[in-house]
Amino acid sequence: MCPAQVQENEQRGYIIPVGGGEKKVRTSTILQKFVELSAGPDARIVIIPTASELDTAGQRTHGVFRELGVTNIEIVDLSTREECEDPKQLERLENATGIFFTGGNQLRLSTTIGGTSAASVIRHGSARGVHVAGTSAGAAFICEHMIADGKPGATPKRGMVSLAPGLGLTNQVIIDQHFRERDRIGRLLTALAYNPFATGIGVDEDTAAFIGPDDTIEVFGSGGLTVLDTSHLEYSSMAEARQGQPVSLMGVRMHILLAGDRYDLKKHTAFPGNK
Repeated sequence: MCPAQVQENEQRGYIIPVGGGEKKVRTSTILQKFVELSAGPDARIVIIPTASELDTAGQRTHGVFRELGVTNIEIVDLSTREECEDPKQLERLENATGIFFTGGNQLRLSTTIGGTSAASVIRHGSARGVHVAGTSAGAAFICEHMIADGKPGATPKRGMVSLAPGLGLTNQVIIDQHFRERDRIGRLLTALAYNPFATGIGVDEDTAAFIGPDDTIEVFGSGGLTVLDTSHLEYSSMAEARQGQPVSLMGVRMHILLAGDRYDLKKHTAFPGNK
């Protein structure tokens, strides 16, 4: 699903994948920044806990935003496709200045929300300036090509990853979460071998990539952001590899970014935080 078109005199909102395991406390730099972008104390935050099987997922996140000074917070649990067409739920999404997807299972998000009016409202909201964040499964869901499942390991292999359509807020990146904690570099490289036009973004826990309207990423949080750049890919053996076989990739560039570091998705250039 392609991103909605940004209209003249409007600016796309930030797209914010969080690697999971973020500090759900008032001192979290990730959530503080999200609230600040979304209008601070005047923010209208919508929490979507669809990915989680836990009834407490939305309430826990609600409490954190309360601690950060936000009073206008709504939990919109889109648990069925029918609810994704409910005018009352759509109105809540349309009125939001910030939308936050909790973690869980990203296939719950794609199979419940994908292709519905709710998905359309969120995409168009993003195009007119609404900031959309997702943690863990929510992070995987926000891009066009979503990693649905996969195996750990450092070496890319044919069949190592399963892809599904995501929400489609951006088609420039493929996102993987819990990245270094769960040894997911191989599955992200495999996803890029299938889609070498995209940039791979591996987000560690308690870490977020704030993708701005100018397509520059800034890192927040305590972990690292792994950027896999295939813009100069020279060779891939994906077409010849059999199921389960390793895949050769030549010309991939890798950057490890920490808090304050930036990456320009258009120029494929990384910048340290002190420059």
